[in-house]
Amino acid sequence: MLVAKIAVSAATYWIDRPYDYLVPETLADRVKPGMRVYVPFSRGNRRSEGLILALSDHSTYERLKPVEQLLDEEPVLDEEQIKLALFMRERFFCTVYAAVKAILPAGLWFTDEGDKRVHDKTVQMARLLIAPEDAAEIAAQKRMRSRQQANLLELLCSFPALPVRELLQHSGAKRQSLKALVNAQLVELYSQEVYRRPDVFVGEKEELPLLNAEQQTAFDGISALTSKGEAGAALLFGVTGSGKTSVYIHLIAQELKRGRSAILLVPEIALTPQMLHTFSSHFGNEVAVLHSSLSTGERFDEWKRVRAGKARLVIGTRSAVFAPCRNLGLIIIDEEQEETYKSENTPRYNARDVAKFRCTRARCLLLLGSATPDIASRYAAQIGRYAYFRLDTRYNERELPAVRIVDMKRELRRGNGGSISAFLRDEIAQNIERGEQSILFINRRGAHKLVSCGDCGYTYRCPRCSVSLTYHSANKRLICHYCAYSRRVDESCPDCGGTLKYIGVGTQMVETELHELFPEIEIMRMDTDTVTPAGSHEELFARFREEKIPVMVGTQMVTKGLNFENVTLVGVISADQSLYAGDYRAGERSFSLITQVVGRSGRGQKPGRAVIQTYTPDNETIQQAARQDYDAFYTSELSLRRLQNSPPFRDILALTASGVDERLVVQTCRYARERLTQLLGTDRTTELLGPTPLTVVRVNNRFRYRVLINGKNNAATRAALAQIVCECNTDKRFRGVSVYADNDPAD
Repeated sequence: MLVAKIAVSAATYWIDRPYDYLVPETLADRVKPGMRVYVPFSRGNRRSEGLILALSDHSTYERLKPVEQLLDEEPVLDEEQIKLALFMRERFFCTVYAAVKAILPAGLWFTDEGDKRVHDKTVQMARLLIAPEDAAEIAAQKRMRSRQQANLLELLCSFPALPVRELLQHSGAKRQSLKALVNAQLVELYSQEVYRRPDVFVGEKEELPLLNAEQQTAFDGISALTSKGEAGAALLFGVTGSGKTSVYIHLIAQELKRGRSAILLVPEIALTPQMLHTFSSHFGNEVAVLHSSLSTGERFDEWKRVRAGKARLVIGTRSAVFAPCRNLGLIIIDEEQEETYKSENTPRYNARDVAKFRCTRARCLLLLGSATPDIASRYAAQIGRYAYFRLDTRYNERELPAVRIVDMKRELRRGNGGSISAFLRDEIAQNIERGEQSILFINRRGAHKLVSCGDCGYTYRCPRCSVSLTYHSANKRLICHYCAYSRRVDESCPDCGGTLKYIGVGTQMVETELHELFPEIEIMRMDTDTVTPAGSHEELFARFREEKIPVMVGTQMVTKGLNFENVTLVGVISADQSLYAGDYRAGERSFSLITQVVGRSGRGQKPGRAVIQTYTPDNETIQQAARQDYDAFYTSELSLRRLQNSPPFRDILALTASGVDERLVVQTCRYARERLTQLLGTDRTTELLGPTPLTVVRVNNRFRYRVLINGKNNAATRAALAQIVCECNTDKRFRGVSVYADNDPAD
């Protein structure tokens, strides 16, 4: 008897476990762990996909349902990937199948009808069945009576094989002539698989960049760690423009030379094309790119190239951490502090945690790089858990930008109620006159944060979410940035008929003000309203660089990783915006954003300047960001974290409940807290907080409350949390309430 231990896709989290199924004799010699199957599931024997986790010759159950159908010819997951899926289930509170769906590309999955979503792309090829000399002789004989056949034969004499479309195009022949040659057994047609690939650099390979003394020291130290063949982690701190990428290139080149592979993660899709061009210029077709803006076919084919060992360097965003690299030697996470590495959808994984697991299994190095490292990462380096390396000067030995802090309260007293101060306006004007470029950063899209009545105080609020609607001047509509509800704005207050006022500033409003101040220049706006998922950010950045557009206004996508040599001025429109968010990471987030965007200035031969506009100019975090003084910020922030008992001194886990009945949601959270108190006992190092509403308590008519566990993220705590999730989702008293658990929640 052959028994398959199967993870079933139809199993919810609270009944998720390996299920035993009998393997029929007709499939016994073909099944392997890592293959997908169809199996009957539940009392109704509903057909469901499943993944074989292991095979056994016995089962504790007497009667077993049989496997109905084998879906794969070869395993889609190897042993290490199966272990990764099991790790994700335990660590990120998801089903095994949800983890598998995160690991595998969408092109591997099936439609409801049982067909593959994406099929291999093939082209029809033609090649000679006879020797080229014989073909040339036959072509000469056919020249008079069948010129097209002669042209086809002559062209095929020069190539081992040609795509049929190109063959017909270059020879000028019709398909009937080619068919005649096939019938005469002179030419053979066959199908050949081709890869759908995103645009990549196709020029000459460049030499590796030269390293300065500081970079060489960092490279030598990190290289020594990779040579050990042991699992480890290192943090590379480097000021903006210090050349961390050059160190990455040398480390990757070394791993490829050793016959190993590497993964490089970047936080934003907008950074991927730039990174891809840089690394392709050194490593050519060894590079594969994986991110969500690729078509399903492109992503599937890039995954196949990596799995086949045809691409040994993978560059991509968060999901690229699952790339099926063979003989993994190095994982690099650039801008490692970014929150985009954390998934907010099931499975709620952090790419850094997945990378740690993979490096442990592969016995290789995880390298974290940043100009503003995550406080927890820096602390791990301080206590010796991570190796630590520094790049304290810019690669071209240029000074960091000179920074000016502008007090916007003074601007108001002087009668300037706009978003651009007089000082910043003059700096932009000087840049325009010199032909230099400027970047302005504001972390809010739209024109105005809200529209309010000056007489009665009425504000437009989303009917489905507990937030105000944001006014977008491009289409003159009010839009909810959470559920996408929209409506037109009234000419007067719908409550009292008073005059409406437009309050707050977004990217559209800044763009409008700039057009009024500088009507003769072109201004580019970069936010989610102007950038589509299909790669338009790359086109916009290319235009900004090549056409030297004077000013670019953008949200977070302009703050990191970009290298424009002609940008000599950066303006932070509202430095206070994220500083008082009520989150323990608010200061860290603000410092990182300001530091990163200021670092976009002066990266070429010309000196850079930056202007930080704020209503709290004496704020310590803003002062430290203006000085680009990460060490001072880290010291003060770490002291605050110690007082708060927040990471890195304690971990935070959360149990979140959502539902349409607010009273029932709160009741569910209260029950969860009581049960957690019972399960976790009287551990003084663990503190339970809540129920508390999320920052935005209602989204799309569902209320959201949370219980926080401030303690140790260990197996016992996760087991208790998993048990409560199962209890709450199966208890009939809480019907209609959805409950899930999360590590280190983002809000």
